[in-house]
Amino acid sequence: MNAAPADQIRLLDVQALDIRLQQLAHKRRSLPEHAEIESLNKDLAQLRDLLVAAQTEESDCAREQTKAEQDVDQVRKRAARDQQRLDSGAVSSPKDLENLQREITSLAKRQGDLEDVVLEVMERRESAQARVDELTERVTAVQGKLDDATARRDAAFGELDGESATVTKERQVVAASVPADLLKLYEKLREQQGGVGAARLYQRRCEGCQLELNITEVNEVRAAAPETVVRCENCRRILVRTSESGI
Repeated sequence: MNAAPADQIRLLDVQALDIRLQQLAHKRRSLPEHAEIESLNKDLAQLRDLLVAAQTEESDCAREQTKAEQDVDQVRKRAARDQQRLDSGAVSSPKDLENLQREITSLAKRQGDLEDVVLEVMERRESAQARVDELTERVTAVQGKLDDATARRDAAFGELDGESATVTKERQVVAASVPADLLKLYEKLREQQGGVGAARLYQRRCEGCQLELNITEVNEVRAAAPETVVRCENCRRILVRTSESGI
C-alpha cells in the first residue's frame, strides 16, 4: 500500500486522538467516585433494612402497648363496678359479699400485673423508637454523602464527556484527510493491537512495541520509497517514518 508521507504522518495525529479518547474513557470508568458510590449504596441499603426492622419493632410494641392498656382499662372498670356494688350495699348475702371482695382483690392483683406489662412494653417501645431515630439520622447522613458523591461524579462526567466530544470532532476532521484505504488498514490494526494501529519509528525503535529494528529491518525501511506504507516486523503496526526515525 502506498500513501503520501504527509498522509502517513496525519495518521499519527489520528492515533494520538484515539489514544486520548481511550484515556478519557478509562478515566470515566475509573473515577474514584464509582467505588465511593458503590460503598455508600451498600451502606445505605443495610441501614434501610435495619431501619425497617426497627420501625416494625416499634409498631409491634405500639400495638402490644395498646392491647395491654385496653386490658388494664377493662380490669379497672370491672373492679370499679364491683367496688360500687360493694359500697352501695346491694349485696346482702355473706357468701356473695365474700365472693365480691375476693374478686375485687383478684382484680387488683390482675390490674397490677397488667400495668407491669404495660410498663415493660413501653420501655421496649421507647428503646425501639430511639433505635428508629438513630437509624433515621444515619440514613440521612449517608444519603447526604451519596448525593454529594453522585454530584461530583456527574460533574466529572460532564467535563470528560465535553472533552471527549471535542476530541471526537477533531478526530473526524483529521481522519477525513487520510486516504480511505490507509484509514481502513489503521482501524483494522488498531482493533487487533489493543487500540494502537500506527506507531512512529523513532531512532530505529517502533514506538508501538518498543522494540528496536535490527539491521536487516532498518535496511528494508531505508530502501522503501517514502510513499510505501511500511509495517513493523514485530508488532505488524503501521510504522510511520519521520525526520527522527534514525535511518
